[in-house]
Amino acid sequence: MRDRGYSFFTELKRRNVYKVAIAYAVVAWLLIQIATQVFPFFEVPNWAVRLVVLVLIAGFPVALVFSWAFEITPEGIVRETDVDPGKSITHHTGKKVVAITIVLAIVASGLLAFRLFGPKLVVPRHDSSPARTEVATAIPEKSIAVLPFDNLSDDKSNAYFAEGVQDEILTRLAKVADLKVISRTSTQHLKSTPDDLPQIAKQLGVAHVLEGSVQKANDQIRVNVQLINALTDTHLWAETFDRKLTDIFAVESEIAKTITDTLQAKLSGSEQHAIAARPTENTEAHQLYLKGRFFWNKRTANDLKKSIEYFEQAIEKEPRYALAYVGLADSYSILAQWDFLPPHEAYPKARAAATVFPRHPFLENRARYFLRQPQQPNTPAENPSRANAAHDLLQSAYVGRR
Repeated sequence: MRDRGYSFFTELKRRNVYKVAIAYAVVAWLLIQIATQVFPFFEVPNWAVRLVVLVLIAGFPVALVFSWAFEITPEGIVRETDVDPGKSITHHTGKKVVAITIVLAIVASGLLAFRLFGPKLVVPRHDSSPARTEVATAIPEKSIAVLPFDNLSDDKSNAYFAEGVQDEILTRLAKVADLKVISRTSTQHLKSTPDDLPQIAKQLGVAHVLEGSVQKANDQIRVNVQLINALTDTHLWAETFDRKLTDIFAVESEIAKTITDTLQAKLSGSEQHAIAARPTENTEAHQLYLKGRFFWNKRTANDLKKSIEYFEQAIEKEPRYALAYVGLADSYSILAQWDFLPPHEAYPKARAAATVFPRHPFLENRARYFLRQPQQPNTPAENPSRANAAHDLLQSAYVGRR
């Protein structure tokens, strides 16, 4: 009995059944990798990938039976029983099978590594229009643009608040290194709900957008947001937050955290802390700060001076409100860079605001920037490239990376 069992397994080895089984598994793995990565580019339905898997599974026993019953010879494929044992070349065939298996295994491993660690491509589906089927560039899946929020308040002067909520959500998302976040300067000219979202997303180089609206009435707020896969124009998440004004930081944090979870972005401990940060406990100071940023974003001489008034009022309400000092430093700096105010007058005030709390996370970048500048930097007319570079540094530090 033992001899018969031994003879059977010996025969399996001689007829290369083991090697064929391994080779078949490697080939099947390679074909599945190719199907899962190539089919989406041609908008092949998901059931086609499943069909490939099922056919490969069904073909496995067929391949084993074939390797047992037949042999490949120089004259072609013949039944194993018809081959003279002295003329059998199964040994040489087995070596070729092993070599081919190794090569295919390397190729399959390379495809798997590329799929796991290479750049993720977002491929639009369910739409045959040229704008959505064209894949000109790779767009990271973990990418997002925060579009301007609509101000739905009865009091239209509350536009500053809607803009401020958008800015602060964007700033929190920009703290996450695993996310590509488009700056506010790239989206501020867009509508909150653009007509051709896929085209806008393609121009911005993002896979997702966040749309929203804000209503404010006294101490009550309502924030509506919806996260959209921009290339397929499908909603991934939507929520309405009805809260008190004092809870606005918690709302912004929850929105940012939900977005990172939905896009599967990795968060470090410091990034989790940054997303959940509360810059101040003084609601009135925060409102004044948002008004200051609202006018700061307009970039005219009068609006910048008005923003300074609001930042100073915020500091009066909360002397340790670091973001208000950031606003002051930014405002005086741009006044000087754009020649709205003499540099010898504006820069010392910008430097003073930026160095109030030089080790504070919000002021650290500003403090380093101003401390390494001369007391009276060149005006934009004397050195325009330097002024533009300084403005870009301050702007990117506020709204996050591009």
